[in-house]
Amino acid sequence: MQRKAYVPGVAALLAALLAGCTGGSSDGGSADDAKPGSSATTATAAQPGKYRTLPEPCGAVSQSTLDSLLPGIEQLTDEEQREKAYEGTATVTYDTDRKVGCRWKAESPTATDHLLVDFERVVSYDNAVSDDDRATEIYVKKEVAADLPEPVATSSDSPDTPDTPDASESPDSTDSSGSSGVSASSGSAASPSVSEEAGSEESGSDATSGSGASGVPGSTPAALQPRTLDGLGDTAFLDDALNDSGRRTVTVVFRTSNVVVTIQYDEQPATTTDVPSSEDMQDRARKLAGQLAGTFSG
Repeated sequence: MQRKAYVPGVAALLAALLAGCTGGSSDGGSADDAKPGSSATTATAAQPGKYRTLPEPCGAVSQSTLDSLLPGIEQLTDEEQREKAYEGTATVTYDTDRKVGCRWKAESPTATDHLLVDFERVVSYDNAVSDDDRATEIYVKKEVAADLPEPVATSSDSPDTPDTPDASESPDSTDSSGSSGVSASSGSAASPSVSEEAGSEESGSDATSGSGASGVPGSTPAALQPRTLDGLGDTAFLDDALNDSGRRTVTVVFRTSNVVVTIQYDEQPATTTDVPSSEDMQDRARKLAGQLAGTFSG
């Protein structure tokens, strides 16, 4: 089964943003009628974003974090090569005040790892649209493009299901008919009732290796499926994809005020029989995301 596009609240959010862009002229007299510099023009001007600068991307990730995400760096025997690997390579940009990024790569006998960190500071040139709202639009487009799987409501969430269990229904049948995807609350772990059926239903997506059972190497447990995340910036999501060659890519995107941060972490095993661990890669990527979010706090 292919992923079903699921973006919680996207339609409402876009509608609200569009309303904000077109609103403000309903009180008799449009903003276009106001003369430049008049009180009406000043009153409708949207607030600027919180951030005016961006971190230096190649210096934003600590050496210890790079050691965790790119174990091949520590294995380099040549000190000069190792130092260069830690430094990373800045991405091409034409405006360092608006968009910057850095890439790292490390090879080891078992795998090749890549890391990309990208910062985008959004500025709205429309007085009716704030920098934060414009950044939200950019974030939403990224989440839509990720095509996150649609969470399936559990039986307890269905209005047709009674509060008390049906006496004719066994516990086993309840488990097998429960949720087959991640819950809408991204921060919580999946319950034990989310069983091997979840893996089989998601096996057609790029986030799995094509194996159905959760115990099969390469399959993605329900709790690790692509999902939105809580407690990271103002809004965030995580994507996890495994291609046919065994290369796993974990992407974390979050927005904090008028800055959108993207982390892309991938690993290509040296042999096709090895499958990168979703749990390990997601854990490393989320820890890095938390560290980067902390640089914008305060």
